Amino acid sequence: MGNNNGDQVILATGGYDHSIKFWQAHSGVCTRTVTHPESQVNALDITPDSQLLAAAGYQHIRMYEINSSNPNPIVNYEGISRNVTAVGFHEDGHWMYTGGEDCSARVWDLRTRNLQCSRIFQVTAPVNCVCLHPNQGELLVGDQSGVIHIWDLRTDHNEQLIPEQDASIQDISIDSSANFMAAINNKGNCYVWSLIPGNKLPDGEEGSTQTQLRPKSRLLAHKRYGLKCKFSPDAKYLATTSADQTAKLWKTSDFSLHSTLQTENQRWVWDIAFSADSQYAITASSDNTARLWSIETSEIAKEYIGHSKALTSLAFQDGTP
Repeated sequence: MGNNNGDQVILATGGYDHSIKFWQAHSGVCTRTVTHPESQVNALDITPDSQLLAAAGYQHIRMYEINSSNPNPIVNYEGISRNVTAVGFHEDGHWMYTGGEDCSARVWDLRTRNLQCSRIFQVTAPVNCVCLHPNQGELLVGDQSGVIHIWDLRTDHNEQLIPEQDASIQDISIDSSANFMAAINNKGNCYVWSLIPGNKLPDGEEGSTQTQLRPKSRLLAHKRYGLKCKFSPDAKYLATTSADQTAKLWKTSDFSLHSTLQTENQRWVWDIAFSADSQYAITASSDNTARLWSIETSEIAKEYIGHSKALTSLAFQDGTP
């Protein structure tokens, strides 16, 4: 986990014990616990400037200072009904996006003081996941009815894709070079598409047409619920996690299985993140534990023990590769 360029390493975990813990990634020591009293933590993400941690919970998003001992959130985004299931940021930190069980994806302008949601994309089923295309202009929204919505923020146009009937989309990921998109569902199947970038619009018109998707692969990844899918920063691997108590790594060269990350007592693996150099993965699971895995050996390099209930989310950042 490279830390040679002075960038700080941030590891935060959250779940059902109404607390968020910050860890020293290399030692496994918990350095700080903040309470998140009203609800479980559904999702975590770190702002691009590494200053704030966003925690999505029931009816709100809370922002905590990372380099501080302040136990209280410094910003609260309210006014949402139901659970917020997804949170992420535009690469310049201009806006935040969320998704939730209120059947919507939302965009929040972070440059204004009023904490208001600036755009809402309404769908007909609870939203489980939202993924921002690396072009920073399209949001991919996955819902419980099995639809992937491709929302073009530039034109407000949207298209729909249904990879499998009657299967809830649990997570969506696009690799950093935007070559592939993956989506995992509650039947444990993971679909992969090749992405074809949109064309520039004719002279005089701003922007470009929407990204096109071509089916590439269908992985029968897990026999039980799929929970997360995530590409490694170097795009060599696609990770999938599941209720079957494993995470799996697939080689993107041919989408064959590279390895299975499993250990006794792991239970459901709710979340996964990669180190910037793609040498390690960190998992969060229902046995109250986060684990650091070596991708080369598939062995556990460190365990993060201290939560009293299931871990459902983690955020990890260890500098730029």
